[in-house]
Amino acid sequence: MVEERPPQADASRNRRPAPPHRVGELHLRLVDPEGAPLAEREVVVEQTRHAFAFGSTGFELIPHANGEADAAALAEHWLGVFDTATLPFYRGDFEPEPGVTQTDRIRAAARWFADRDVRLKGHPLVWHTVKAPWMDALSLDEGWRVTLERVRREVGAFRGLVDTWDVVNEAVIMPVFENEPDGVPNVISRIARAKGRIPLIREAFDAARETNPGATLLINDFDLSSAYECLIEGLLENGVRIDAIGLQTHMHQGYWGEETMLAMVDRFARYGLPLHLTENTLLSGELMPAHIVDLNDYQPDSWPSTPEGEARQADELVRHYRSLVGHPSVQSITYWGITDAGAWLGAPAGLLRADGSRKPAYDALRELVRGEWWLPPTRIRTDDDGVVRVSGFLGDYRVTLGDRTAAFSIERSGTDAALDPLVLA
Repeated sequence: MVEERPPQADASRNRRPAPPHRVGELHLRLVDPEGAPLAEREVVVEQTRHAFAFGSTGFELIPHANGEADAAALAEHWLGVFDTATLPFYRGDFEPEPGVTQTDRIRAAARWFADRDVRLKGHPLVWHTVKAPWMDALSLDEGWRVTLERVRREVGAFRGLVDTWDVVNEAVIMPVFENEPDGVPNVISRIARAKGRIPLIREAFDAARETNPGATLLINDFDLSSAYECLIEGLLENGVRIDAIGLQTHMHQGYWGEETMLAMVDRFARYGLPLHLTENTLLSGELMPAHIVDLNDYQPDSWPSTPEGEARQADELVRHYRSLVGHPSVQSITYWGITDAGAWLGAPAGLLRADGSRKPAYDALRELVRGEWWLPPTRIRTDDDGVVRVSGFLGDYRVTLGDRTAAFSIERSGTDAALDPLVLA
């Protein structure tokens, strides 16, 4: 059955030409198992996944994946837009007591997502926040030993399922971070002060790389000032191999706007590394006051979503995604939380309301990702040599003729021809 595109949302009525670096045309020669051309046949071609990573947190679906709760509707909404999930590896939650880990539970969630062709990222391996209090009593040497053991354990245990990692998170402030809820300085900050950030990051990356040489390893930060640029430059000058740069943009105090956002992206694009917008937030309610420096300091008793805020969120979300997808250095955008239920800081930041109903922003983003930027099941006729021409966003595709099917990918922009015939079996 050939499906229709999802309904268009008001926030994305005005379609624009696709960014040329995101689309390609592939000429495929289709043959049967004996090698005979499938000439003058009507086939159905459809996209199955973007090359660009459209992600969100997978935290909300961990209970569902483990059979602890029925969240089928939430799962359907999640899979209706996203193809890349970030899973939680915060040390304090993942290993609250030495050796007592959430490995089996997170692995079950990872397999649930992988079975649905969702790419996975682990977040984070080394961070000074959401600490494991039992580590605070350790000496610096012992604390660092168990930290590197942890890096190797998680990267090894999830190899083949989770192959992208935020290795070190928020290192810019790590050596000076003192804001501990229990008043006890965390061991990671103390190690960072003693070792220095660059040696700490180097050793953490080396441990992850040795365990999974094929992994994509990120440094990730919310501090997008020149301090982060200096840290990245120091790492690169000292030979630390970084696969991608993570940029957090929690915009609880209002959308930065395309000009400011792209100026920031340009600053980090100059290093020639892929950019992952790892944590994106836009509100559908009252904005956080501009004078708040640490977002964690503002947590009102009630923070509702409003009709006016939802209209604003939908408009800003479309503008945000259009501008970032249009930048050739950006390879991934992760929206931080699909639902208001359990949202960070209790903010109305989700694309779904707490009751699970869709906000306009959900429909607007779906129309972009699975509408305007997506090839739905489409009938195309091969020529007399069995050649079919497929145009669409870079990514994975499927072609079907009756009960026969084959998968292929459009990997480069421009026009290309497949070197080998594609066999429909």
